[in-house]
Amino acid sequence: MDYTILRLTERPDRKDQAARWFHANWNVPLDAYLESMEHSLQGSGPVPAWYMALEGERIIAGLGVIENDFHNRRDLAPNVCAVYTEPDQRGRGIAGALLRFACADMKRQGIDTLYLITDHQHFYERYGWEFLCMVQGEGQPEMTRMYIHREP
Repeated sequence: MDYTILRLTERPDRKDQAARWFHANWNVPLDAYLESMEHSLQGSGPVPAWYMALEGERIIAGLGVIENDFHNRRDLAPNVCAVYTEPDQRGRGIAGALLRFACADMKRQGIDTLYLITDHQHFYERYGWEFLCMVQGEGQPEMTRMYIHREP
């Protein structure tokens, strides 16, 4: 493995770089990422949390854990969000390693059940996620797939 997975709290100096990276890949306002990441660094609880896979100084993949990923099922929380792997790094299992790392980290902090919404089918099942139901995303005309993961 030629990359390192870490939680933002391990490298708070990466906050601005991480916020810009997530913003560039998801087009969510930069300030939203900065605010969430700053909240995670204050250590008031396990959520929100942000994770990155680094190859040297380059962020090659990342994801977050937030209360709600812009859907109508507020009871299904917390949510893994913003899962992204750089196109030139896909197919190496980095997203799976990142998901396993985040799930285990949340379990250590007392959260053994996580949710995520996605349009992808079959990808998350490879990593122990199960389809749960369809949910309505904010401002979305179509329903979106909701998955659940329970850390044993």
